[in-house]
Amino acid sequence: MTASLTDFNTGEGDMTSALLPLILSQGDPSGIGPEVTLKAWLARKADTHPYFVLGDAALLERTAKALQLDVPIARVSPKEAAQAFAHALPVVDLGFPVKGIPGKPDVANAPATIAAIERGVRMVKNGEAAAIVTNPIAKEGLYKAGFAHPGHTEFLGELSTALWGAPVLPVMMLWSSQLAVVPVTIHVSLVRAIQDLTTELIVKTARIVAADMTTKFGLVAPRLAIAGLNPHAGEGGSMGREDIEIIAPAVAQLRAEGIDARGPLPPDTMFHAAARMHYDAALCMYHDQALIPIKTLAFDSAVNLTLGLPFIRTSPDHGTAFDIAGKGIAQEASLIAALDLASLLVSRA
Repeated sequence: MTASLTDFNTGEGDMTSALLPLILSQGDPSGIGPEVTLKAWLARKADTHPYFVLGDAALLERTAKALQLDVPIARVSPKEAAQAFAHALPVVDLGFPVKGIPGKPDVANAPATIAAIERGVRMVKNGEAAAIVTNPIAKEGLYKAGFAHPGHTEFLGELSTALWGAPVLPVMMLWSSQLAVVPVTIHVSLVRAIQDLTTELIVKTARIVAADMTTKFGLVAPRLAIAGLNPHAGEGGSMGREDIEIIAPAVAQLRAEGIDARGPLPPDTMFHAAARMHYDAALCMYHDQALIPIKTLAFDSAVNLTLGLPFIRTSPDHGTAFDIAGKGIAQEASLIAALDLASLLVSRA
């Protein structure tokens, strides 16, 4: 079972003042990103790691006024963010003004959304920030604007390859104190996920998970539970042979490499409380197999963490929620958890 943030304390005291600020990307300006951004700053504590928003300062000012949130906005450079953070929400202005009408996504805002991600990664690469936390994006609108990536995770992987000069396999982990899950295939249809699933992909993904759980979370020997693909993990081949021919060989190879992997496990019995005590992360074969259990257990507190990158990236584990945008009822807990996890991982780096 995964541990809480406090369980990963380095014991080195408060290090936040000595570290670079975090970046919080704007996300889709018509979703709940602007609201939860403001609320997260209001909920800051004395030891909260300073961060700045990379986006449109005017949008945040309008949102604060509309929702009657007492959040002063400070237009700053990255170097000024830490000093401003205690008294105002620092914003490094992108230079991309957006309308950001709550609940009404607009393809015209796509360039600003994409630019915030690209520039944020470049700032981390250039040493202007310690990590990036991304507000939710709506991929449908981005696709209409020519965005050629299935999602945030894949886009970050491509940016990393281009900027750091080495290919990476970005791995999505959804983390909470109750459960950590990794989908081996991510933003593809279920039919495509089955087609894409290979022993090699499972092994590569598991290696990254094991390595990052050691370096980032300090686990000496991470325990990985490998889910089966079919009901009852295939029931000896009577419900499909993928578990026998694809997943079991991957588990055997991982164990031969010294990684504590077990499986394939029946997916319908591996997420209850007693089962979760026996592993640190569950590798699942497709998107919903991973995200349904963690969103059921920790919808307001789970964090999207991208493993395998040369920098730290986290995100709240929810979408743009256009249906409640602008109503003042969005919950900031997951964004705060994403900021806290990024801060913790930065302190361990």
